[in-house]
Amino acid sequence: MTRRRAPGMSPERRREMIVRTALPLVAEHGTAVTTGQIARAAGIGEATIFRVFTDKDDLLDACVAEALRTDHVLNEIEAVPLDQPLPARLAEASAAIEAYLARMGMVLGALHATGRGRPARPRDTGAPREPDRDDAMRRTRDAIAALFEPEHDRLRLPVEQVASLFMGLAFTRARPPAGPDTPAPSLEEYLDVFLHGALKEGNRE
Repeated sequence: MTRRRAPGMSPERRREMIVRTALPLVAEHGTAVTTGQIARAAGIGEATIFRVFTDKDDLLDACVAEALRTDHVLNEIEAVPLDQPLPARLAEASAAIEAYLARMGMVLGALHATGRGRPARPRDTGAPREPDRDDAMRRTRDAIAALFEPEHDRLRLPVEQVASLFMGLAFTRARPPAGPDTPAPSLEEYLDVFLHGALKEGNRE
């Protein structure tokens, strides 16, 4: 079988391609994934990996950084059409946040379960750096605040505060604190309580 040559691309693009291919394999196998498996999935020779990554640990570091990046979820939230009803906007934002947390959890969980914590030392190898948590949270809040902006004059609090409350709801829904015997509310139920309160209509003061 003739192996395909790696497509002509810059080292940065090649790194991105390899990381995208590696992520689902890392989520499945953790540290047990081999560079041979990743190379076969990417349709490249194994040596190509080591032309852009120092070693397997360097590649795993890049996978962790990619899993933690918030660019994708921010792009999804910012793309939500503002002409939709507010519940529909929030449902799309919640789904994007949940998908991001699920992807991140699968990658980090698989690595942790197979004996690897966070990188022991920082590397300056050209890999994407892990995002600053405070900056990522601020940018996410701002993107969500924009979803509330069309209704700003109907809100009881400033849009930034409402966005922060919604973020707390979304993160809680993604990692519910209730035990396994407590049925989790649906997304529609979460949003209804968030937008209209916990009291039944007619019992609200």
